[in-house]
Amino acid sequence: MPVEYKKMVKLFGVSGSPRSAATDWIIKEALRYAEERWNAETRYFSVRGKKLNFCIHCDHCIKEGSCVHDDAMQEVYSGFEWADAVLIGTPVYQGTLSGQSKVVLDRMRAFAASNPQALREKVGAAVADGGDRIGGQELAIRAITDFYVINEMIHVGGGAFGANLGATFWSKDKGAAGVEEDKEGLKSLYKTVNRLIEVCSMIKKVKQTGR
Repeated sequence: MPVEYKKMVKLFGVSGSPRSAATDWIIKEALRYAEERWNAETRYFSVRGKKLNFCIHCDHCIKEGSCVHDDAMQEVYSGFEWADAVLIGTPVYQGTLSGQSKVVLDRMRAFAASNPQALREKVGAAVADGGDRIGGQELAIRAITDFYVINEMIHVGGGAFGANLGATFWSKDKGAAGVEEDKEGLKSLYKTVNRLIEVCSMIKKVKQTGR
């Protein structure tokens, strides 16, 4: 694949954790890897310390084309608009994604309402980490995958043999140190980022060259 297509990929990483710990470290590591391995341009957003109001289904976005809330989601909207590819990470809470991650996904309704095709053919991947090896990581990833599918994005995992639906980590409740020690988790992350960039590059090539 020509290098020039790799360089044009813009990757937006989102950490859905209210802490500066495992998920924060994973998304930053993914962006670092994408920059060094693929020459990707990256942006990062963390929900930590941010004001994020719940979606109240008031339909203001449907009627007026914008969200009734004016909060940190403006940065998320900007990131999604800018990006070719998106990587969303979440810690596992009660067997699924965090409440903060769910708020981000719910509030993207306003972004889609302003332009129903704004997310079409953007490429998305997901990562989840938990204190248990099998604690809900895949369920959390599937919730993010559903968001991608609903909004006509293209979801990718890291492929068979280690990263089927995306990247999964076992933190052993040791925060960033725990996921950094999880070699299998890191393999799944790098496989997922590789696939994310490769698919995004192919789509961009087709759009630019027609083949």
